[in-house]
Amino acid sequence: MTPSRTTVRRRRLGVATAAAGLLATLLTAAPAGAVPDPGDVPAPPGTVSAQEEAEARAAIRSGEIPGVDEIVHSPNITHLANVPREAFTGINSDLAFQGKYAFAGNYDGFRIFDISRPASPKTVAQVLCPGSQNDVSVSGDLLFLSTDSSRSDDSCTSTTQPATEKSSWEGVKIFDISDKRNPKYVAAVETACGSHTHTLVPERRNVYVYVSSYSPSAAFPDCRPPHDGISVIKVPRKAPEKAAVVGFPVLFPGEGPDGGGNPGAPTNPGVTKTTGCHDLTVLPSKDLAAGACMGDGILFSIKDPERPKVIDRVQDNVNFAFWHSATFNQRANKVVFTDELGGGGAATCNAEVGPDRGADGIYDIVGKGDRRKLVFRSYYKIDRHQADTENCVAHNGSLIPVRGRDLMVQAWYQGGVSVWDFTDSARPREIAYFERGPISADQLVGGGSWSAYYYNGHIYSNDMVKGLDVLRLDDRRTDPAKRVRMHELNVQTQPDYAEDFDD
Repeated sequence: MTPSRTTVRRRRLGVATAAAGLLATLLTAAPAGAVPDPGDVPAPPGTVSAQEEAEARAAIRSGEIPGVDEIVHSPNITHLANVPREAFTGINSDLAFQGKYAFAGNYDGFRIFDISRPASPKTVAQVLCPGSQNDVSVSGDLLFLSTDSSRSDDSCTSTTQPATEKSSWEGVKIFDISDKRNPKYVAAVETACGSHTHTLVPERRNVYVYVSSYSPSAAFPDCRPPHDGISVIKVPRKAPEKAAVVGFPVLFPGEGPDGGGNPGAPTNPGVTKTTGCHDLTVLPSKDLAAGACMGDGILFSIKDPERPKVIDRVQDNVNFAFWHSATFNQRANKVVFTDELGGGGAATCNAEVGPDRGADGIYDIVGKGDRRKLVFRSYYKIDRHQADTENCVAHNGSLIPVRGRDLMVQAWYQGGVSVWDFTDSARPREIAYFERGPISADQLVGGGSWSAYYYNGHIYSNDMVKGLDVLRLDDRRTDPAKRVRMHELNVQTQPDYAEDFDD
């Protein structure tokens, strides 16, 4: 394991001219094939100016930022383990959990870990099945895998193929994981514009899968505008081979070729036009869901899982460029939305971008029933400024279950892992962190923590290139969460933690 040191630090690096130029390119570029833009699109290595390279190296020498690949963390974090990529060379993506197992997505497939000993995770299986992003969820004996890149067919031996060809395939693949050492591919369901992410709404007999996708084009036979909703798949647990799309509820009704979502630029400069959703989070115990939908944030009811109903919708045309994901607090009276400024491939955690862009937006939920409204309270962003060679922006995180407090752990790509408190939604603050120094001091290289989630007493972070990290958090504010034990966790299907609290 890379040597680490405990430190308290606040980065105060200067401007980010090169990063700002790259950011402008990411926000204005047209979609390439079926790959959405922006939104979790790893950027190729980008050059920075000689001055910025010199500034980064000087900051490393002075200790203002960690050295290349050096690990630093707050005193209340212990780095227990790192498991590098093995068979896969693709980018690591999302995580899911069940019992003593962690399931890690990768653009090449997925990997299953035995985490019964968190300090020593063991690989149980690696399943090769290429197709970005390979967002992963589990429910009972079933594993679901998202494919959001145009493929020649629905097999795990498919090759890339232009989305302009009608025979191309994108969607959701389903595996039987009753034998964790030998997962079996059992079904596939094609969905309009593929499946960038998916969210499970599990029931006793069936699992509903909400599929988020976007970036349609008139040139794509299976992904044409308007694309103003989500695909709903119904999967019978005892017959997953019968899985099928049962609806496409429209979340942004309106006139025009793109429906009624945020029009984006030039009406709202710097904001992504809404042509679908990036990610949905459901709270089944409350029949509630929150959607992060490119230029819009929505709150909706899932009392009828096949026919979700929008309750409220908000926009932030000043500071949010791309609504990426959503997290409810335990009482379901707050939602944290993330802004993935620059699509995850730009350096946005710096003084030039500032504290309100590429951040979390905290909203209170006020009112009752269908009259509930989302009311903005504040932004949260890590204040440990990163080098201009580090991609950094708000990304995937989960609640830390402590009664009476709103605590969250969150990934920030090369900004690392942040633990923060939003009990006071107007005054959020960081209470712990873990991060590595830049992958490179002379060019912008994509990497860092894609997802950081709390599960059964530990934090698990899937680093895009460095592999699985396991962290232990020891803090009186978070220690009560260690008593909460769960059998299964898909973060986008939030549990009712109150049922798991010790009385």
